Amino acid sequence: MTDPEQRNWAGNLAYRASRIVHPSSHDELLEALAGDGPVRVLGTRHAFNDLADTTGTLIATDRMPRTVEVVRSGAELAAAVRVAGGIRYGDLAPRLHEGGLALANLASLPHISVAGAIATGTHGSGDAIGSLASAVRALTIVTVSGEPVTLRRGDPDFAGAVVHLGALGVVTAVELDVEPTYDVAQHVFESPSWDAILADLDAVTGLGTSVSVFTRWVDADRADQLWIKQRMPPAAVEADDVAVGDAAVGDAAAGDDASRRRAEVVARLGGRAATEARHPIIGLTADACTPQLGEPGPWFERLPHFRLEFTPSAGAELQSEYLVPRADAVAAVEAIRSLAGRIAPLLQVCEVRTVRADDLWLSPASERDVVGIHFTWRLDEPGVTALLPVIEAALPATARPHWGKLFALPAEELRARYPRFDDFAALRARLDPDGRLRNDYLARIGL
Repeated sequence: MTDPEQRNWAGNLAYRASRIVHPSSHDELLEALAGDGPVRVLGTRHAFNDLADTTGTLIATDRMPRTVEVVRSGAELAAAVRVAGGIRYGDLAPRLHEGGLALANLASLPHISVAGAIATGTHGSGDAIGSLASAVRALTIVTVSGEPVTLRRGDPDFAGAVVHLGALGVVTAVELDVEPTYDVAQHVFESPSWDAILADLDAVTGLGTSVSVFTRWVDADRADQLWIKQRMPPAAVEADDVAVGDAAVGDAAAGDDASRRRAEVVARLGGRAATEARHPIIGLTADACTPQLGEPGPWFERLPHFRLEFTPSAGAELQSEYLVPRADAVAAVEAIRSLAGRIAPLLQVCEVRTVRADDLWLSPASERDVVGIHFTWRLDEPGVTALLPVIEAALPATARPHWGKLFALPAEELRARYPRFDDFAALRARLDPDGRLRNDYLARIGL
């Protein structure tokens, strides 16, 4: 049996690296980069494909210092936080909250590292909230030559370097936008009608700050669950309080209005409120999930679906995701719905969620608001691999796959779906002229 050190989190991929090193300082990182052989960077191992693999040296960032430094604008105002690239969101978030700060969004599981998440455009959900990469204000990359390169929002290459696919170097530091801490309440509704959801998808995804629809596709008429995460008004507000930031919250009266609208829309969907905590995958205990039933709590204990101290999702699984422009979302979901009979036997759960547009070259949400259709598969790689081309052929030609999950689209299709693809290829060639970071994955997608 392969040493767990040599496998990804899901266990479906055995790394081919000749060695895995764990530098614990900048000098040790430079030592790991020294030489002329192939090299790649390993975060929390949550890629389901060979994105991070190499035949040479894998540099794991799990033992690098976990630095967190608040960056202030003026004497008091915290404008950003500068963190080590290898720190996990689940470890960063409580430290921010203790200091009265928060991020605008988190992914469904907090177990992933900052540098790894932004590398692939990983995201949470929310009509008004971008991917985790969209919160990046600056980042420092140590190239394979050992030279640090710092890029800031507004710099010519910044938008190309954030979603970086591990192709530019080792991201050692990331500066993230922050805001005052806030609370979130999470509600779950069961058995909403797909016809009603798709009749007014915008109304459904606008029901909260973060909204997800879960289904196993065993019933093509009804989804399993609708999860709504809503930012709560500040503890003390004035009657004319205004919205705070992009993930807006209003005053108490606005909160009451939102509750009434939510009740009206859910009634149209034919959904019913869950009376106990639920797991996205029907039949699994909700112990691993964040608190529900409308109980308010800190943002980092509600925005993820799963708790840091538990194995997220199902554990034994594969994943794929495709993100389509909002204009194509209904057609995309209907295409998946038409394949329900083929998908369901291989599926643990499918999640539909939204992401706001950004300007990052390789972000799946680049220049367009998107709806993501995410698949958590059973651990049946031959079956999933055979089905993916069928799914991709059924989806609109605007669909972009998640870079760190399983997909089958060829290089020419990917290139056509990213207007700045060639610009990223040129940036990669400048920062890694000898191609030491190039691996089979990058070659396969045309980089």
